[in-house]
Amino acid sequence: MQFEKYPFEKLTELLEKVEPNNEYAPLTLTIGEPQFAAPKFIQDKLCQSSHLLNKYPKTAGEEELKKAVKDFVKRRFAIELTNEELVLTFGTREVLFNFPQYFLFDKESPVMAFTNPFYQIYEGAAIASRAKIKYLHLTKENDFKPQIDDSLKEADLVIINSPNNPTASVMRLDELKEWVEAALEYDFVLLNDECYSEIYRDVPPASLLEASKAVGNTQFKNILVVNSISKRSSAPGLRSGFIAGDSKILDGYRRYRTYVGCASPLPLQRAAANAWSDELHVVENRDRYRKNFKLAHEILNVAIPEATFYLWLEVRDDLGFTKELYEKYNVKVLPGSFLGREGAGKGFVRVALVYDECKTEEALQRIAKLWRE
Repeated sequence: MQFEKYPFEKLTELLEKVEPNNEYAPLTLTIGEPQFAAPKFIQDKLCQSSHLLNKYPKTAGEEELKKAVKDFVKRRFAIELTNEELVLTFGTREVLFNFPQYFLFDKESPVMAFTNPFYQIYEGAAIASRAKIKYLHLTKENDFKPQIDDSLKEADLVIINSPNNPTASVMRLDELKEWVEAALEYDFVLLNDECYSEIYRDVPPASLLEASKAVGNTQFKNILVVNSISKRSSAPGLRSGFIAGDSKILDGYRRYRTYVGCASPLPLQRAAANAWSDELHVVENRDRYRKNFKLAHEILNVAIPEATFYLWLEVRDDLGFTKELYEKYNVKVLPGSFLGREGAGKGFVRVALVYDECKTEEALQRIAKLWRE
């Protein structure tokens, strides 16, 4: 089984022989990890629940956490999930890797399609599933949104990602409705990775579940979404996520998960339930990112994306720009070509605006010096 090197490993190799300018303090804008402390009320609940470490957690998860997640989905998307339409997961990275393996296992010649550039777990899952890969290319010409065509007839599983990592594009409800209709017409399973749904500027992004309901597919046939607390609550260490949608598909996947060994420890579940139940800290998080993007607009004169905390910055040469930025100004960004295949992402860098306002302004000022040369 041959996997590609992860983008961050490629970045280490790219910068290995580059000497950064030590007149500047190092700033790393490569990884989508919030650099704000997890809210204190979440930390307090985790500490208060530490006595539960002597108990094995259920694979299916505790009712308290299920209720908190279902309440979040109802509050945010006006969707009332049943227990059969929801599976709690250990974050979303593990489900994005093992769900395709489960779902595609019995397919004779599986075909998996996903957006390109992409979160590399999608590719890893396809490789582990022995699936033929079809890329849904995201380009300037299509506003970095995946396009529907007849080649999807051969697909068994399609993964889209809105709001998108790395391009920060957001699909409208009417666009998501077209994808639901395509999934029903061509009979493929459609999964939307919605991990950035709560990091938006002004208008809350739509969920694929909403689109499914809007076209009358109220049982979510062929439709799944995943989401996570990591970005929403600045708490990636809680590893709290879920997959929701088609109950017939999730019934077998739920049983499969009893063998996977990804049950979340009870203290983490208690803390996660508190986090999913609260919206105030999420509003505060959004305000932080809103300020960061206001700075990006002022300093770089770039359009502010509708969601995520990424800038998808166009440059002449993404590898050269990354090396020169590190050498001259001690700032690390991620070349877009490390996140795509067949030329996707080339000529762009991903900039994660995950620091406080002060550090973000400093980083953007340094980037601006090189970007304008």
